[in-house]
Amino acid sequence: MTPIFADNSPKPATGLTLQIADKWTDYALLDSGNGRRLERFGTLKFVRPEPQALWSYGLPEQEWEGADGVFVGKAEDSAGHWNLATTVPSRWKMGYGNLGFWAQPSPFRHMRVFPEQAPQWDWMADRILETKSQVSVLNLFGYTGIATLACAAAGARVTHVDASKKVVTWARENLELSGLSERNVRWIHDDVGRFVAREIRRQNRYDAIILDPPKYGRGPNGEIWKLEDNLGPLLYDLRLLLSDTPLFCVMTAYAVRLSALNLAHALSEMFGGRSGAIEAGEVALWEQSRQRPLSVAIYARFHNVSAERS
Repeated sequence: MTPIFADNSPKPATGLTLQIADKWTDYALLDSGNGRRLERFGTLKFVRPEPQALWSYGLPEQEWEGADGVFVGKAEDSAGHWNLATTVPSRWKMGYGNLGFWAQPSPFRHMRVFPEQAPQWDWMADRILETKSQVSVLNLFGYTGIATLACAAAGARVTHVDASKKVVTWARENLELSGLSERNVRWIHDDVGRFVAREIRRQNRYDAIILDPPKYGRGPNGEIWKLEDNLGPLLYDLRLLLSDTPLFCVMTAYAVRLSALNLAHALSEMFGGRSGAIEAGEVALWEQSRQRPLSVAIYARFHNVSAERS
């Protein structure tokens, strides 16, 4: 692939940064160790695999034994099963700031919400609020839509895309739960690559793009997504959907053999020829037992200060 903006690309900031999700009330990382983490979602406690927890428990084992649910499985992208107490509901309400959403144990160990993303939700909302004109946001691989909620609550017009009809429905329910039903959100159930190609043909443009791609996935018609194979070509295409003065782009990656620095390099090429700054680093949860961060993902993001129009 030939670089598009090799000479004028924005340069990443020197050094990597850490985004820590430490403002929660409805969630807490209570402890980690022995390849697992102990968390509270609302009032319920769960144990999930955490391969990076190479140390011992910080809390007594009795604290772990009292969990309401334990996920049995290993790999980040492999299904397993839950051992749940009979008191665990099928789903329950949670909140972050003024956002409301449903939580539920999934077959892939996730809880339909990724608490570590909270600093990114705050950052995106702040960027939109600082911009006095209408901001158009494209949320790809939107999942259950909490990033969509954050942007819509800040006043943006959001296009939410996901290959799963079930999670798009879930995201719409989260919008209603947040009292944001009247906000301008367009829901798209489609393969991301196919949707982007269609938007390019229509010459649609966006001021901001959110990317939280899975390591592996399938589209509605069996399209195969592999992050290492497909992310580069997708970023190459997304440059054609950028407005003349794009505001931001946030990209996160989990359980991949990539570095945050390499994500930043990829964004630098995507935004080449446009003014702005790129930063990259790790996304982390705040562990209460040891009062320290636990890194769970890598990220890179672009921000154009000049796009914050008065």
